[in-house]
Amino acid sequence: MDYRHEWKHEINYSDMIALRQLLRAVASADEHTINGRYQIRSLYFDDPADTALREKLDGVSRREKFRIRYYNQDTSLIHLEKKSKLAGLGNKQASALTAAQAQAIANGDIDWMAGSGDALLLELYAKMRGGGLRPKTIVDYTREPFVYGPGNVRVTLDYDIRTGLNCTDFLNPDCVTIPAGNAPIILEVKWDGFLPDIIRDAVRLTGRRAEAFSKYAQCRIYG
Repeated sequence: MDYRHEWKHEINYSDMIALRQLLRAVASADEHTINGRYQIRSLYFDDPADTALREKLDGVSRREKFRIRYYNQDTSLIHLEKKSKLAGLGNKQASALTAAQAQAIANGDIDWMAGSGDALLLELYAKMRGGGLRPKTIVDYTREPFVYGPGNVRVTLDYDIRTGLNCTDFLNPDCVTIPAGNAPIILEVKWDGFLPDIIRDAVRLTGRRAEAFSKYAQCRIYG
C-alpha cells in the first residue's frame, strides 16, 4: 500500500485569497473543476461505538474510514473510498459505484455486495455485517483544487463545510444540510516522494502549523 504525505492547515479568508493568487501563478487548476472549483458530497460511515470519530479525536496513529463520494451533483460517477492513515501519511483506495448501488448501501440493502467480486466492496460488506458499520452523516463542502506535476502534488482549498446531521439520503439533491458550526477554511497539501520548493514556498503561512483537521469530525459536532 502506497502512502502519501499530507499537510492540513486551518486558514482564514484573507489567507485563502492570497493562496489562491499564488497557486494560480505556480500550479494548474484541476481539469475537472467548473470555474476553478467543485462541490463535494460524501456519505461517511461509522460503527455504533463511533470508532472512526473517536480514533480521529484521540489522535490514533493507524486508523481508517469509509465514505461514498460524488461531485457537482453528478451521480453518474460515484466512488466508494477507504481512507487510511499511518503516522501522518495517507492512502486512499476507491471503487466505482452506480447510483443504484450507492443508494442500496445507504438504505442498508447490502446482501448483493457479497457477490460483487470487488475487494473494497467486500471489505465494506464484511465490516457492515460483522462490525456494525453504517452510513452516519452527509458532509458537503466546496473545493478549489490545484495540481503540480513534480512530486505529484495536489493542493486544495476547502470551505463552506456543511453537515447532514443524521441524514444519509445523500443522493437526494434537495437533502438539507446546515453549516458545520464555525468550520474553518482548510488548506490541504498532498505529495508523494518530495514537495517542490516552489509549492512549499507558496503555501508557507506565518504563524500556521500543520493540524489534524477532520471534516467528518467537524460535521459530527451536533451528535
